[in-house]
Amino acid sequence: MAQIIENQKILEFLELVGRLKHVKRTGWVICNIDDCESIAGHMYRMGLMTFLLTEENNPTNLDRFKCLQIALVHDLAECIVGDITPHCGISPDEKHRQEDEAMKKIAELTGIAGDRMYNLYKEYENQSSPEARFAKDLDRYDMILQAFEYEKRENTPKKLEEFFKATEGKFVHPFIQQLVTELYRQREEFEKKVLLIGTA
Repeated sequence: MAQIIENQKILEFLELVGRLKHVKRTGWVICNIDDCESIAGHMYRMGLMTFLLTEENNPTNLDRFKCLQIALVHDLAECIVGDITPHCGISPDEKHRQEDEAMKKIAELTGIAGDRMYNLYKEYENQSSPEARFAKDLDRYDMILQAFEYEKRENTPKKLEEFFKATEGKFVHPFIQQLVTELYRQREEFEKKVLLIGTA
């Protein structure tokens, strides 16, 4: 009987997090971006980026597996509370309270695994480890990369400039800083091309 109850809770957990595959990220919805990414899509690419850490670009020996885990859990609470942004009229303190409550509920469904997820979530929220800070870099980088992809798709240079302004100067890890530099270079080239010929 105990195993049945445990399995029921695991199924409830999986259904909850499954919602993230269908919930659109609020920032893109507000900007009227058609067919925009889901929360799960955002976390998926963040997770894949952790695989790009190598001996050459990871001199501080970040724990890649831990970076991956943090990437996969950092927005998990949004399966319950939704993607709350500064535009939603909810204070940062209230946002954190709601998300923390949601993560505790999620953690209760999965026992020891849930404790691990909750601890990683808190580590990310508090930015209390090098891996958490790297995950924050990934979070910001995926956002501006996605913004550039939408600008290219819609042929609208600098349309989503606010996302670049919001992250400017905030990237810490040298590897991500290099990727940011390349992204900015490509974005400038795209703008020049559109201005020159009227279409990309």
